[in-house]
Amino acid sequence: MKRIYGIIAFLFISIISVVTLSSCHSEQFPVDYEQLGSDERIVIRFSHVVGEDTPKGMAARKFAELIKERSNGYVEVQVFSNGMLYKDGEEMNALTRGDIQMIAPAISKLTSIVPEVSVFDLPYAFYTLDEVHEYAKSNVGKKLTDKLKNHNLMAVGLWDSGFKQISNSIRPIHHYSDLKGLRMRIMPSDILAKQYTTLEAHSKRTEFNTVFNQLQQGNVDGQENTLTNITSKNFYSLQDYLTISNHGYLGYFLLFNLEFWNGLPEDVQHLLTDTLKDVEQWEWQLTKKMNDEKLLEIEKCDCIQLHYLTSEDQVVWEEKLQPVYKFYKEHYNDQFINALPKFQKN
Repeated sequence: MKRIYGIIAFLFISIISVVTLSSCHSEQFPVDYEQLGSDERIVIRFSHVVGEDTPKGMAARKFAELIKERSNGYVEVQVFSNGMLYKDGEEMNALTRGDIQMIAPAISKLTSIVPEVSVFDLPYAFYTLDEVHEYAKSNVGKKLTDKLKNHNLMAVGLWDSGFKQISNSIRPIHHYSDLKGLRMRIMPSDILAKQYTTLEAHSKRTEFNTVFNQLQQGNVDGQENTLTNITSKNFYSLQDYLTISNHGYLGYFLLFNLEFWNGLPEDVQHLLTDTLKDVEQWEWQLTKKMNDEKLLEIEKCDCIQLHYLTSEDQVVWEEKLQPVYKFYKEHYNDQFINALPKFQKN
């Protein structure tokens, strides 16, 4: 009964949020621009690689709807999900070329151009999503995202996917030693590679759209991901064991082509940033709700063996993974580690 009341409360809040989000800004664009051609309007092509039923996919659609409503059709956001327009390894180049105007890549995908952002990949760097948000909006977080401008990228927000869990098809992962020898798919991040090397596992960097095939063909034994990604892409149907480890954060920076952004009228820039702030808050709430729901679905399906790390287990894992922090400090500026919320509390 409590869960039903909770769902009703969330739906009520969501309805109120939609009404609130939709009621602002339209006075800035009083003319109906719907009948104008695309060359007379501002068109933003927004490419991403995850499913439409994930928090990112749903937030992208909400963002497009609100921008259309608030600008009376003058600004149109065209959303291309599931790698429909560009695959995982292609969209960054397409953005910097200006073939598309907006993407929302996993932060790990940016480590090849700004390695310091891999601070977000550190194991157990954050214990709550609120800590991630606090860090991203801090002066140190802004210093990190400002580095993207050197690569013609403008960061305008952060969307959550949540905390990552570990799945595999070989054996249950109760202790970090159980990962020894396993072949794990990771995103392209030296920090993630170091994480699995420290645990004596093998890592393989592959694009998100290939993960299902990599698992199906047996090229990797397992992977790490959030519950919404694991379920939306049906990874768990190919895996026998899932450990709820919450060992790392997965999120997305909202990126515009900087040259395109600078060429936008100031009122349109304000419209985009204000709307993204609203959608960001909505997406954060949705992410937590959906990950909780997906965990319940997996528990009920009886289709994969589940194991939960206790808080005591997590302390042991975190201690084992300290060499990853040392690796980061040796290669990048330690100011980004020292500013993590968990170190500020000590």
